[in-house]
Order: sequence, then C-alpha cells, then structure tokens
Amino acid sequence: MGCGSSSTKDKKSERVLRAALVIQNWYRGYRARLRARQHYALAIFQSIEYADEQSQMQLSKFFSFVLENYAHTHKEDPALVDRLFENSLRDTQDRQYYVELVKVPDFYDGPRLQFPLTFTDIDLLLEAFRQQQILHAHYVLEVLFETKKVLKQMPNFTHIKTSPSKEITICGDLHGKLDDLLLIFYKNGLPSEKNPYVFNGDFVDRGKNSIEILMVLLVSFLVYPNNLHLNRGNHEDFMMNLRYGFTREVLHKYKLHGKKILEILEEFYTWLPIGTIIDNEILVIHGGISESTDLNLLHQIERSKMKTVLMPPGSINRGQIADLTRSKAGATSTLPGKGASDDSHSEQLSKYEWEQIIDLLWSDPRGKKGCYPNTRRGGGCYFGPDVTSRFLNKYQLKMLIRSHECKPDGYEICHDGKVITVFSASNYYEEGSNRGAYIRLGYGTTPRFFQYQVTSSSCLSPLHQSVHAMESSALRILKERMISQKTDLTHAFQLQDRSRSGKISVAQWAFSMESTLGLNLPWRSLSSHLVNTDEDGNVDYMSSFQDIHIEKPVKKVKSTVLETLYRYRSDLKILFNIIDSDHSGLISMEEFRTMWKLFSAHYNVCIDDLQVDELANIMDLNKDGSIDFNEFLKAFYVVHKYDNLNKSNTNIANDDRRPPSTSF
Repeated sequence: MGCGSSSTKDKKSERVLRAALVIQNWYRGYRARLRARQHYALAIFQSIEYADEQSQMQLSKFFSFVLENYAHTHKEDPALVDRLFENSLRDTQDRQYYVELVKVPDFYDGPRLQFPLTFTDIDLLLEAFRQQQILHAHYVLEVLFETKKVLKQMPNFTHIKTSPSKEITICGDLHGKLDDLLLIFYKNGLPSEKNPYVFNGDFVDRGKNSIEILMVLLVSFLVYPNNLHLNRGNHEDFMMNLRYGFTREVLHKYKLHGKKILEILEEFYTWLPIGTIIDNEILVIHGGISESTDLNLLHQIERSKMKTVLMPPGSINRGQIADLTRSKAGATSTLPGKGASDDSHSEQLSKYEWEQIIDLLWSDPRGKKGCYPNTRRGGGCYFGPDVTSRFLNKYQLKMLIRSHECKPDGYEICHDGKVITVFSASNYYEEGSNRGAYIRLGYGTTPRFFQYQVTSSSCLSPLHQSVHAMESSALRILKERMISQKTDLTHAFQLQDRSRSGKISVAQWAFSMESTLGLNLPWRSLSSHLVNTDEDGNVDYMSSFQDIHIEKPVKKVKSTVLETLYRYRSDLKILFNIIDSDHSGLISMEEFRTMWKLFSAHYNVCIDDLQVDELANIMDLNKDGSIDFNEFLKAFYVVHKYDNLNKSNTNIANDDRRPPSTSF
C-alpha cells in the first residue's frame, strides 16, 4: 500500500511539473510576442524620426537652389533672399540692448538669480522649475551672455582628467525632458567639484522643458566651469529648433522677449565645444566619425562659423547679401557703435571642414564594415568597426562614447566594446518605450551604467499595457504618414493590380509601401494592423486609408494640394518662419507665392500657378493681403475614425515628445 501511495504522488508531481513547463513555455512565448510588438513599434518611431531628419537635411539643398536662382528671385522680390538668410547674417547686438533694457518687474515671483552665481542659485532654479515657474527673460539673457563669454575662451575639445577616486558622469540626449534631468541629479548628485558631468548634446527640442534644462545646465556650468562640460549636439542648431519645437517653446513662454532669446541662442550654439577627451583615452562626441575624420583639423576649426547644418559652405555669397542689406533703406537696424556687418560673417568654413563637423554631429555606428552615407538621416555617415579601430589607433584612444540614438535600454555597446551609445531621455517616443541611462567612469576603471525610467504613476505599467500604448501610438503616426501620400500609394497599388480587382498580394502591397514611403519597415508583419486581407491572403489595398482622412478647412482645396501641404508641412513652416523675420506669424501674399514657386520647383511638386494663387487667396482669411500661415497650417489635421473609442490608448497630443505631430 505504501508503494502505491508513492507511485500516485510521483505521477501527481510529474503532472504538476509538466503543467509548470507548459505554463512556462506559454509565458516565454507570450513575452517574446510582446517584445516583438515592442520592437516593431520602436522601428516605426525610429524610421519616421529619421525620415523627418532626412527632410530637414534636404532643406540645405533647397537653400542652395534658392541662391542658384538668386537673380530671378531678386527681380521678383528683392527682400526675399536677404530675409531668408537674415539669421545667418545678423550681428549680435550689445549686451545693453538685450539684458539691461529687459527689466524684472517688482511683481515677478519667480527665481531671482544673483551674479556671480553660486551653488545656491542651482538649488533655487531646480526648486522653481519643480514648481513649474518660469525664469524671467532678463535672467535667461544674462545667463546666455555670461556662458557665451566663458565658452569663447574654450577650445573645440575639452580635455579633462579623472582618477579612480574621482569619477565623471556622462549623460546623453535629454531633449527637453526635465524629469529625467531631475532624476539623474537625485540618483547621482548635483554637479560639483567632486561630482563632474559631461552632457553630450541635444539638450533641447521635442520635450516641453527645453529652456529649463538649458538654464539648469548653463547655471551649473557658470558655477562649476571646470566640472560641468557641454558638447554641441545636432539639435543645438537654430534651424533644427524651428522644426522640432524649441523655437515654439521659447516664443510661447517668452511672448515679449522670445525673439531676443532666440537671436542670442543662435550665436550661443556656435561656441559650444564639439567634443570632450577624457584622460587622453576616451573621446566623447554627440554623433560619430567617418573614415575621413581628422581630429587634428577638428581641434583647429573655427567652430563659431558653423551656424547650422542647413547652410552649407558656398551656398551663399555673404558679401553679396550684406551689400544688398546695406543698400536697402530700413532693411536692417544697427545700434550705436555697431556696423551693419562684421568681417567674421564674410568668412565660412570650407566644405571639407563643414563635413567634418557634420560627421561628428550626425553619424551612427553600424555592424557592417566600412563607411557609407547615412541615408536614413540624410546627414553624416554609418561607420563600421574597422573604421572605429583605425581611428582609435591613429589617435591613440581606447574608446568612443556617443549619444544621438535612442536605445531601448538607454545604452548600447558595439564595435567590440570600443563604441558606447548613451541616451538619457527615457520614454522618448512613448511612455514605456525606452529607459534612460548615464555612465560613470574613472581613470583605469570599467564604465558603469545606471538605468532609470520616469513614470507618471507610482508604479510601472504592466508590459502588455505599455506595449499596447506604444503600438497604438506608432501605428497612428504611421497611418498619418500613409495618408499624406495617399495619391502616390494608390497609384503604386494600381500598378500592381493588373486585373483592377482592388486587391493585390501581401508581397505586392509591401513592395508598394516601401517603394513609396521608403521607411525600411517590416511591412508584411505590419500588414495585419494596417489593411484588410481576404481568406486567400489578398489585400484590399484601399483599406489602407479606411479609418483616417485629412480634414479640409476649405472644400475648394483639391486632394493633391491637401496631401502636399500636409506632407511638407514642417518644411513649409520652417521656410515661412524664416521669412517672418518679426515673428508676427504673418507673411505677404507675394512672399508666399515666390517661396512656394521655388519650393515646388525644387521638390518637383506638380501644382500649377493657378492652384497656388487660389491657395494664397484662401490662406488670406481676412483679406488684408497677409497670410497667417501658422493658423492656416493648423487647420489641416488628420482625423482618426476611432479617436473617441481609443482616446486613452492613442493620445499623442504632446507633439513635442515625438516626431511628427498630429496637427501642425
């Protein structure tokens, strides 16, 4: 009887073990499927982000095109070209105009900084920003001027020393996410003589607190100039700010003095160092390198001449524009003691020097050997492990630390441990999309990685909830990309549909999607989320657009014009903002017509002049001869059929947190 009882127990234990293994295998499969969905969502976010950056870089070709057609443009509108390039030619006016004339009123109840700054000002600023207070424009301008004065004395690369007992902390992109910076300081301590930091660029854009992050970093830099180090990123660029939100943030928070702040920021960026070298062994730069990166040359380049990536050398004859500006009565305003132009503005970096800095700010590492164009971003290059090894050996370095790319875990090690990517903005695309990280290292020690994730709730959401939210948001912006090219996609589908049945195979659909959108996405895997398929596996290709459309503010606007406006909305907004030199939000009808004709010619947009004139008249809402382009562009927005049903899962109202926005 004892033996029978033992046998029964053994069988029961065996069944329990088998059940446990079944559950374990199911759970592993479930987690794997969730991770795959998360991977696809991140791929969508990143592909659209890079495509957006590629469009931004392509604007530089448009500016060159404008100047190649300068003579014709000048005849039609002699003010257009000098307005277009006014930002690059403007002289920095004196401190009195910017700071002393901006008074702090008695009723201002925000933080008041005392110069020279001390560590108490850092605490004061952090506490004020936690309470969502705004630092007065007077102090913003004064901090910018004081920081620029110090930066102008610094070399292109900051050389610093560590020891096993004095580590340094390296942070990557923050992109206006103040909560991440506050969490880093909470976990790792405030900057001090014993706790040095390197912030590796991209402090601003996308997030809603870029000016706060910038002020905290600059005040800390002024208090500890030898212990807090700043590198320039590709977003420390006034043209990038026009697209990615920082310009809008400054003008919103500083309605009276925002323009002054933006003018100083434009030059301030150019004085930021382009890299940091730690212990003569570790190079810290924002983007990466290329096979032609010359560290010796980069030490000697006049970095302040690098105004923006969108103004390549040779694209503009500055002397010619300066002469034009001086010859026009009232075209420029000068202050006592300041001339209309400065000799420093008549010089440019050489094309080779310009490309050296572009590679430093924009390049990405890849596993494939060699160096080849970074086609996804449109700037810089992809560099392989062989390029890294040759570069490090040539300059007797051991490691390259860079940022520039969002990584799911906040950091990534590649090229046999010789390249480390660190990214400090958690939840970059969507809450739960990625962790942030920072690095601590000292002389002769192995880098240590610290991860974190800011959350709006007291505990992290379950994985399935965060994946669902990411997936919904990613599919939403992908569908907006699709609807902006509905005409082109429909044409591509119809070319595959020889029988005119309205259906094509999944392979044909995937080919049409990639050839039209060029996003390098796993379209077959995504097809179940984007289109309807029949029992034979054929795709009803027009179902790609079944739950989304672009709202027409005016019924007269044709669909092709509508799609074109929506597709190029970010580029057009940048161009109109440049023309709008006084930030009034208004441009003249003639300015609009001239710029649109040049834009459509360069981008091969097939819209005839009659449609352009009709569009301009529609945009002149109150018939006063001026166009409020910001309000007009906001009127074109995408409507998602299931918005009201899925609002909690698909809300992407915070358009600064991710590339492209729902409305514009």
